[in-house]
Amino acid sequence: MFRTALRNVSAHKARLLMTVLAVMLGVAFVSGTLVFTNSLSDALQKQSAKGFDHVDVAVTPRWKEGEGGKTGAYHELTRELVDASAAVPGAARAIGTVQGFTALADKDGKLIGDGFQSQGGNYWGAEDPRYPLVSGRAPKGEGEILIDSRTAERAGYEVGDTVRMSVDGPVLEPVVTGVFTTDDGNVAAGGSLTLFDTASAQKLFGKAGTFDEIAVEAKDGVSDTALRAQLEKALPSDAVETTTGTRLADDQAKAIASSMSGLKQGLLVFAGISLFVGTFIIANTFTMLVAQRTKELALMRAVGASRRQVTRSVLIEAFVVGTVAAVAGLVAGVGIGAGLRSLMGTLDAPMPDGPLVISPGTVGSAFVVGILVTMLAAWLPGRRAAKIPPVAAMSALHATATTKSLVLRNTLGALFSAAGVAVVLAATTMEGADGQAPMGLGAVLLIIGVFVLTPLLSRPLIAAVAPVLRVFGVSGKLARQNAVRNPRRTAATASALMIGLTLITGMTVMAGSLQKSIDKMAASALEADYMVSMVNGRPLSSDVEKELKRADGVTATSPMRNAYAGVDGQDEYLTGVNGATIGELTDFPMAQGAFEVDGTRAVVDEDTAKSYGWKAGSAFTLVREDGAKRKLTVSGVYRANELVRGILVDTAVLDPHASEPADMMVMVKTADGTSDATKEALEKALGANPVITVQDKQDLSNEIAKMFTLILNMVYGLLAMAVIVAVLGVVNTLAMSVFERSQEIGMLRAIGLDSKGVKRMVRLESLVISLFGAVLGLGLGVFFGWAAGELVGSRMATYELVLPWGRMGLFLLLAAVVGVLAALWPARRAARLNMLQAIKAE
Repeated sequence: MFRTALRNVSAHKARLLMTVLAVMLGVAFVSGTLVFTNSLSDALQKQSAKGFDHVDVAVTPRWKEGEGGKTGAYHELTRELVDASAAVPGAARAIGTVQGFTALADKDGKLIGDGFQSQGGNYWGAEDPRYPLVSGRAPKGEGEILIDSRTAERAGYEVGDTVRMSVDGPVLEPVVTGVFTTDDGNVAAGGSLTLFDTASAQKLFGKAGTFDEIAVEAKDGVSDTALRAQLEKALPSDAVETTTGTRLADDQAKAIASSMSGLKQGLLVFAGISLFVGTFIIANTFTMLVAQRTKELALMRAVGASRRQVTRSVLIEAFVVGTVAAVAGLVAGVGIGAGLRSLMGTLDAPMPDGPLVISPGTVGSAFVVGILVTMLAAWLPGRRAAKIPPVAAMSALHATATTKSLVLRNTLGALFSAAGVAVVLAATTMEGADGQAPMGLGAVLLIIGVFVLTPLLSRPLIAAVAPVLRVFGVSGKLARQNAVRNPRRTAATASALMIGLTLITGMTVMAGSLQKSIDKMAASALEADYMVSMVNGRPLSSDVEKELKRADGVTATSPMRNAYAGVDGQDEYLTGVNGATIGELTDFPMAQGAFEVDGTRAVVDEDTAKSYGWKAGSAFTLVREDGAKRKLTVSGVYRANELVRGILVDTAVLDPHASEPADMMVMVKTADGTSDATKEALEKALGANPVITVQDKQDLSNEIAKMFTLILNMVYGLLAMAVIVAVLGVVNTLAMSVFERSQEIGMLRAIGLDSKGVKRMVRLESLVISLFGAVLGLGLGVFFGWAAGELVGSRMATYELVLPWGRMGLFLLLAAVVGVLAALWPARRAARLNMLQAIKAE
């Protein structure tokens, strides 16, 4: 039986080619994902480990404990603690480190690198071992800085150049006194690192006289655990905690691995979709091969082969096909992994240097996935082949589906579909995250149910296009009959396209609806003309609002200032606003009371009010950062949205007691409203700062639209693999169908159907199958998009369903194009059949 299986694979190489390609693409996607993420994770971990070369023990501050628990502030790491750490017998040196955001502009005034990876720090003394100087000297005073060598090379800066930069808003113009090298992972990933002398860094980052961390390096022969024990004895345990460099490196490696797992899982989901679509091709191919070999299989049964042996022979063929596809997919996957590394470099997201990691797990996964998927898809056709009665097969009678089997299939499909719809509808009544798992389960059940019902659905849906097909005469009529001749085959081919279009349509509906909802939210809740913020979402300096107040044409401003505080014994982040102007800048619908904020009154959103049991007129005690208490009254309860929520209090209540006031945004109203001239004037008032963005409502909407478009394009790109596999399925089905119908096509040619008519027949058949799958996919996609939107709507009051008719029409058109293109080769092959040889074919 083994030799027979190998002979069959060799005899049907051309017919199995599409199956090999489909499995190969899926395996390549899986192995490419594993190679890329493993290589990136390994490089980042090694890069990160280098950053701890001069840290044997790290000393960090503890939270201050106050009445009722944490006060919202840390103990301070002072110079005395640095000196005490350096004085420990096992310490070679101790360095106080200060860190913060620092954005550097290039010579054209544009931000260098990614704003989220633009960092600043302090250079310790005249020679800091962490940052070897390539040229120049250490900085002295606020007007001097060091920059990393990669940034200097990218921006074309040299020692002595004056640069434009910002820490939290206002523009600074220091001189570059030196260039250094670093193993910092942010720099390796395309960011920048700017260093100041220690006193300047402390002042600029709002940490005058204090440090974020103390890095202690051990003397030769002293272990990090021994040094840590000495430090714990010498330093106050209630104010600081110590961690070994080894532990820090391990924790960082785990964090990197964890962050990579999200990317890996996301990519593997799309690889799984491609493989799932590929199973339809495999099942179709083996079903058709088995049908074409019924006499051969019957003869094997007649000479003594058991049902199990027949099934096993089909599975051996699948094993060989899967192995070949797995090997090819693994090789292609390694190429994909290497290509993704290079692609990141061209997209200004360079990877740290490191080898391409091809782990045993990657190799094993490629073979397991390739072989397992192929054998599972071929098992049902093999089992069906073993059930063909030898006498029926010897008489060339195909074992068609019985009425009983079709009734059972349709009953199961109806039950699965009904259960899926019921679970999805039940999930839409739940709140947010609670409904995600049930909705996912319902979606799976519904897709399975529709797939099982597809043969039943194919007849009425394809019959609906019969009037259109009549326009093409005999070719159109034959195409319709061929499409419904074998409903199971048509269903399997169409389902591959259906799955891809379901996901694409659902994502498009969700993105369009969310965009509309956010536009509506901004328009309904904000009366401000402009929102001023940092490009990377970090806090602004409070000086920014002062500068905006002085700008010509500005009539009202208010910060959105975050502050940590205790509320009735619980920790909360409050938002400080200008109570006198906030009413001019926002327009929140009120559930209770009035929107009034001042030194004694605050407003809260409905969720917060519910959690504390508050209503308009309720009183609560606020414990601010320094421990000072203040009693406030709830003047009103407002309906929050995604832009603003929580407790809003007057900045005068918070500022005197906060160590570092931080504005996440400043809202601005101007006398002339929004215009290009007004926006330019505001930007000029802020010094044309590259890290500060001034946006009106339309800018905010465009930015969100750009984000949704980027996500959608990524999803389209990842799902393209599944669509390609589906196209291969259409080609494969048509090609094998043409071979199967060789005698019939020969007869049609003999009685007068010309080669153009044959080509038209095959193309129309392909077109009908593709459009059938597209219609099912669009219908399911709209349903899932609506259902997911209902979940979002439970948390977003302005959510509104938007059906992207234009894009759905485009998807339908693309499905038609796919059908026509997929039929080119099978149609040409059918038209070139020799009619006499075809008539004689069995």
